[in-house]
Amino acid sequence: MLPNEIAEVLDKPLSRELLARDLTRLAYVAKDGTPRSIPIAFTWNGAEIVLCTTKNSPKLPSLRANPAVALTIDTEVHPPKILLVRGRAELDVVDGIPEEFLQMNGSYEMTPEQRVEWEREVRSLYDGMVRIVITPTWAKLIDFETTLPSAVEELARQRAERVG
Repeated sequence: MLPNEIAEVLDKPLSRELLARDLTRLAYVAKDGTPRSIPIAFTWNGAEIVLCTTKNSPKLPSLRANPAVALTIDTEVHPPKILLVRGRAELDVVDGIPEEFLQMNGSYEMTPEQRVEWEREVRSLYDGMVRIVITPTWAKLIDFETTLPSAVEELARQRAERVG
């Protein structure tokens, strides 16, 4: 996909709404060659999807060995709204707590007092984190109204040709 095509998909109002959510599913290939898909908090900065994890996270050796990833951001309603993104993970080890980590976890319901305590706990637990920065190389928005999964689109096209 060309960068302008990716930007066109990600700039759609529904894509922007999905990119404002707080949870994605990250798919990657583990060191043993088997697939993994994990829920993880994220933030979108307008150009990249940023995830944060512990420096001792089991996914880091896998991402270093094979940085190809896929993300799914979706809704829990019917019909689902789904944003699929592929890209390459770049790992950025940082001292302290990345601002993105605080931002992506800021959407959870907490009183101001709970937030202060949560942040104090986070800062005492982590001496640093790893930012997993994903620049999209492919994107598809599926809303089941104007867009469908490609296999369903193909079946609809074949049906139209038969009936047509």
